Amino acid sequence: MNRSIDPPFNRRSIPAMAEESFWTTPDDWDLRRIDWNQQNGKPKGSVLFMTGRADFYEKYLETFHDFHREGWNVTSADWRGQGRSGRCGPHPHVGHIKDFAIWVDDLTALFADWQQSHPGPHVVIGHSMGGHIVLRTLAEQRIHPDASILSAPMLAPVGGGMPEWTAHLIARIMCGMGRAKRRAWKVSEKPLEPEVLRQGLLTHDVERYSDEFFWFSERPDLRLGPASWRWVERAYGSTKKLRNRKNLEYMDIPMLVLATETDELVDHPTIMRAVHLLPHARLKLFGQECAHEIYRECDAVRDEALKSSFQFLDEVLTKR
Repeated sequence: MNRSIDPPFNRRSIPAMAEESFWTTPDDWDLRRIDWNQQNGKPKGSVLFMTGRADFYEKYLETFHDFHREGWNVTSADWRGQGRSGRCGPHPHVGHIKDFAIWVDDLTALFADWQQSHPGPHVVIGHSMGGHIVLRTLAEQRIHPDASILSAPMLAPVGGGMPEWTAHLIARIMCGMGRAKRRAWKVSEKPLEPEVLRQGLLTHDVERYSDEFFWFSERPDLRLGPASWRWVERAYGSTKKLRNRKNLEYMDIPMLVLATETDELVDHPTIMRAVHLLPHARLKLFGQECAHEIYRECDAVRDEALKSSFQFLDEVLTKR
């Protein structure tokens, strides 16, 4: 990507032509969303970008800009219980959800409405937890986009070096002890392990990492901390639903998976197994140069991820 011909993009400001609004789910929950549509000419298509755990769409404004500059309409929404889409538990800084199926239902309804109002081809992108929910919704045949991109998808959490069944059992015990809505770890993004330097888990780019804290100062209600024990328990439960080989092997959606083999937040071997099962999936794999937030990494990594993304989408367009 040639940055020399592009003016710098302000990652700390909502683009003038983007529209922030709220969209109401069938059960009357307001999800905050942003739509950045093409103003001149026919768009290549429309992208629905779903972020990760504890995220909010401001973190990905730069990536929205990259897709918009390539000619795509871009829509994103905060998951229920995150960003400015309210909270599902009593503590404003604990990420709680009763069941991941709630998010599957939300994405199903949001996608149906968005698909009707935005021109195709329709592409759904999911990062981390968002990638988990996107893949589960696809596997359950609840949505039918023309293509999908998964960025460091949380197809299984990292269990602190213990077997998955042990981590799941611990979470179930903690919920049974009445701690379901309490935080499962401290300030790190790594559950069931001691505190570690958060930035090192997410991105090598100090400035992009600091964007998050700028938005916390501008919009304090965006801040969300650790997940609840119920979130952890249901994450493992939802992971089991993604192990249905038949659902994955029969999925006919073209898919690009961006991953890093040194990811410390999601289980890399599980991603690799899924890629091998998905008949129309391709993999763009990074190494030590890349942490978890691939689209928010240093320029060299971002450029490679975006190049792979746009090449993949160009192929989708040519086959229509």
